[in-house]
Amino acid sequence: MSDGISKMSAEGRIRKDILDAALSAGKTGAHIAPSLSLAEICLAVLRKMKTGDRFVLSKGHGALGYYAAMHQMGLVTDQQFASFEENGGDFPGQPSRSGKNGISYSGGSLGMGLSYAVGRAYAGREKRIFVVLGDGELDEGSIWEAAGTARRLGLGNVTAVVDHNGLQSDGKLEDVMGNDLTALWRAYGWNAMECDGHSVQELEQCIENACSESTRPSVILAETIKGKGVSFMEGNNEWHHHELKQEEYERALAEIGERYGLH
Repeated sequence: MSDGISKMSAEGRIRKDILDAALSAGKTGAHIAPSLSLAEICLAVLRKMKTGDRFVLSKGHGALGYYAAMHQMGLVTDQQFASFEENGGDFPGQPSRSGKNGISYSGGSLGMGLSYAVGRAYAGREKRIFVVLGDGELDEGSIWEAAGTARRLGLGNVTAVVDHNGLQSDGKLEDVMGNDLTALWRAYGWNAMECDGHSVQELEQCIENACSESTRPSVILAETIKGKGVSFMEGNNEWHHHELKQEEYERALAEIGERYGLH
């Protein structure tokens, strides 16, 4: 790692990883903006996890952000991370369970991760299970079936984190369903918290609060910006899945360098 990169914050290095991998993916493209959205979420959860805990990325199209956070935490090697979207690689565009990559849940079909987590939590398979959800994903009815079951069973070992960036593939969240998500989770009996989803400190504090709950599941509504860190991607749904070209990569890298401490 060059001296300049080593001085960049972890949030910046994760974003650089996302850009590097997206560029190498070429015409295949990558879910860049959703991955930039949840960079701090993945970092905070991985930092706070303990032995016996489990991570479930239900928002599978944010996989590149998850992989990059794992890479920066030293959980996967440079060589493993560089295999993103390669044929036969351990890190495809959506997370795929493998004994080699440290991923325990195969995502892609939205709305399934919370149900999986509730089942494992009820079976007592993990000390605590963390589920990262997209806010558009909350349109899926299976989410609310699982939410009601988790409260009914008193699964205090379930913590959900919602990447609340206000955008989904069909447009703005408020134009599609327009629900008050915090009120909705509380109506289901969950311990619901809100925070700045780009503040690792705030996220970690909410995670600690969630871990103090013994009988209620917890949810953290993390307010984020889709495409965070790159001005021409922020709030721009065209970058939900996109091919990153060299000129765009260089512009984006310069921006994250300025924002996150690369000199």
